[in-house]
Amino acid sequence: MRRRAARTALASGHDVEVVDDPEEAGQSAAASRGVARAVEKGADRVLLVPGDCPALDPNELDALLAKETGVAPSVVIVPDRHRTGTNALLLSPPGVIQPAFGEGSFARHRERAEAAGVRVRVEEVPSLALDVDTPDDFDALREKLESSRGVAPNTVGMLRQLARSEAGARAPTG
Repeated sequence: MRRRAARTALASGHDVEVVDDPEEAGQSAAASRGVARAVEKGADRVLLVPGDCPALDPNELDALLAKETGVAPSVVIVPDRHRTGTNALLLSPPGVIQPAFGEGSFARHRERAEAAGVRVRVEEVPSLALDVDTPDDFDALREKLESSRGVAPNTVGMLRQLARSEAGARAPTG
């Protein structure tokens, strides 16, 4: 209850609506609830971005959205760096396909768009390529942030500490 109140308070200051997810049935179900709400409100399109994309650049999102004005029906898939997952899904109109996040979602989203007979496009968005699903993903994020001088120093420090603790846990003991 406290978390919901905190999210709602934060959202109210940013013209954002919180869509409650009482069942917590997973990312695809939560995305579907948000899409349904967008349809109720008469949205022309919806952009779904998972919460585990910490390097997200708002300017890149703006550019992605600007490319897709007035093109419907369509599905734009932004893959993860492995090209197996989906790190953003732009649906125009919102209900054009059902979201299907999770392992292998890139292929599932493409298949659903093709089955629906709508235009499908894959868009590379560098800041969305990185998500944090595996230890290797954390390493890739750390390397990216370290190469971007002065960006997210607290996160870089935490990722370095995490890497050291993992290395220590893997080291053979005497």
